Amino acid sequence: MKLPTQKKAVLLLEDGTTFTGNSIGKSGTSGGEICFNTGMTGYQEIYTDPSYYGQIIVNTTSHIGNYGAFDEEKENEKTSIKGLVVNDFSGIYSRTKATESLQEFLEKNNTVGISGLDTRKLVRHIRTKGAMNAIISSELDGDKLKKELTKVPNMDHLELATKVTTHEPYEFGSSNTGYKIAVLDIGIKQSILKNFEKRNCHCKVFSAETSFDEMKKWNPDGYFISNGPGDPAVMDYAIDTTKQIIAEDQPLFGICLGSQVMAKAVGVSTYKMHHGHRGLNHPVKNLETGLSEITSQNHGFAVDMDSLKNSKEAELTHIDLNDNTVEGLRLNGKPAFSVQYHPESSPGPHDSTYLFDDFIKLIKDTK
Repeated sequence: MKLPTQKKAVLLLEDGTTFTGNSIGKSGTSGGEICFNTGMTGYQEIYTDPSYYGQIIVNTTSHIGNYGAFDEEKENEKTSIKGLVVNDFSGIYSRTKATESLQEFLEKNNTVGISGLDTRKLVRHIRTKGAMNAIISSELDGDKLKKELTKVPNMDHLELATKVTTHEPYEFGSSNTGYKIAVLDIGIKQSILKNFEKRNCHCKVFSAETSFDEMKKWNPDGYFISNGPGDPAVMDYAIDTTKQIIAEDQPLFGICLGSQVMAKAVGVSTYKMHHGHRGLNHPVKNLETGLSEITSQNHGFAVDMDSLKNSKEAELTHIDLNDNTVEGLRLNGKPAFSVQYHPESSPGPHDSTYLFDDFIKLIKDTK
């Protein structure tokens, strides 16, 4: 498929910086917090990851769209991103199992994008100035675009998990084998559920605001707090549920936003990062084994290192080797642990999938 006649588009950043390029995906206007992902592949998984809700994604890889789109690589039924920025965009694809072009995929999912601009310059700007709000438009310019940009909410203190969670509980995996895992969905990726299914676990996924008592009625063997978007500091509903899980000494595992929620549940603070971690090659050291692993990451908030070190309730287990930020923690005297990165590795290296096995072992040991 060839792209239709290209329409001009504009990217306007909150600090007034402007880029011009060509419209891709759906024509229109869309705003969010702009951030970048350094992954060389896996763009479809990125665009459908609920953790990216409310954000405009810049792909640092210069050529995007060349392998099309494939239904089995979706992390959610629809795209989560508010906009897409790329350098060279391909309207054709060469992968035989792809079901459609990326252009068709973006149009179908009402995703606004822009291509043909200097993404290296843009990423350097974000790294220097920090993540900020931005807006893409193929229809507006000048004062109208600036006015629309002021309507985009700031990510700091923004609650988003209830925007992406399931509305009704659902089950995943065979009900005849393995352990029962109660999942608090604050932005779950399908790849996480698939990792539990591979380990013969039967998951029941509950909406973000589900109470512990409601989850407990299912009589699970363990609990899981998922990844997701937004600021953990304003998620009292999830923090309260997590506190109750911890108080009952139930096996508990958290990933990404789930790790931050677990930290908040024991009084450890979180903060908004300058520009976050998003990519497939972040080096992390496991302080318990002494081994390092290459990880897949996507987060703009983090657990505060000083607050964690001063805590009597939790201890550091993993550290980022790029900037020494918190990448994992364990609760003292409790069967509970979490990591900031994405061990389901979709996309990404598979160095960290052992964490799912660690959780299964924790359930066995607790029982």
